[in-house]
Amino acid sequence: MSHPAPRTVGDASEAEVLELVFAALQGTSRAVVGPGDDAAVLAVPGERMVVTTDTLVHGPDFRLAWSSPHDLGVKSAAVNLADVAAMGARPTALFVALTLPDETPLAFVSEFAAGLREGCDILAPGCAVEGGDLTVSDTLTIAVTAVGVLEGRAPVLRSGARPGDVVAVTGELGAAARGLALLFDRFTDEDGAPVPVDADTLTAAERDDLAAQLRPQPPVALGVAAAEAGASAMMDVSDGLLLDAGRLARASGVTVALAGEWSDEALRGGEDHALLATFPPDAALPSGFRAVGRVEPRGEDSVTVAGLADAGPGGWDPYRDWDARRG
Repeated sequence: MSHPAPRTVGDASEAEVLELVFAALQGTSRAVVGPGDDAAVLAVPGERMVVTTDTLVHGPDFRLAWSSPHDLGVKSAAVNLADVAAMGARPTALFVALTLPDETPLAFVSEFAAGLREGCDILAPGCAVEGGDLTVSDTLTIAVTAVGVLEGRAPVLRSGARPGDVVAVTGELGAAARGLALLFDRFTDEDGAPVPVDADTLTAAERDDLAAQLRPQPPVALGVAAAEAGASAMMDVSDGLLLDAGRLARASGVTVALAGEWSDEALRGGEDHALLATFPPDAALPSGFRAVGRVEPRGEDSVTVAGLADAGPGGWDPYRDWDARRG
């Protein structure tokens, strides 16, 4: 007995697609005016807000053969919530623009929206999707704008680190890079094209690494905790510790001296979405942060690593590295 083919975005109207999204997000809005009007209205009297935007494109940023729609929704929320947290702000709203190929199954839309909702609920309770846009293209593209409030705190910038400060990070660095390497090493065909993941072939450690890559869980709440503890500088580690620590060091006019032993994945991988922060030497580190080095006066290098004579370049640069992931 044959079954009718699932309906796709190309079979539906924009209104039908939006109904799927709204149904998945039902009841999550905390805005004065939420999704469905020309713009959302947020009640933030006397507040300073932070706003950030990130784009995920099929190909360089994710592959549908590897990512479920739900996981992709979680990741789309997570990577933006981490940027808000890195400013010391509390996330309050996401605005999501979806560019969908005609052949996209309608089920993808509702599952993706459910993933967005879960990402907000788990990582930033009280934050919700408050609007966005839909359009059509041959390439699936997800653009998310995240909004957060500072609640009277000063924003924590990249430029505030001072010599003598303690350098600290959250979480395990390198897991997402290991997960990505696993995908390219074990789940591609002979031509290098991605194939679905066979979870039964994975060890528990490999499943953890894949989860770090496909549905990251950044420590969003620790952004506010770091700000309240007096963090002098902070940023999201999304492009690898070397590259991001170098950005913080150059913005602050200092050198970040990393102590201890580091794997190459931790130094040069990416997409961990941990938090890198500096704290005055007399500050108590919030629970979840661990000290990994010191801030020194600006030297020849923006970042030094104990035991490495030359740390060299590292990190994910989409303009430099995209060709290496094409296929």
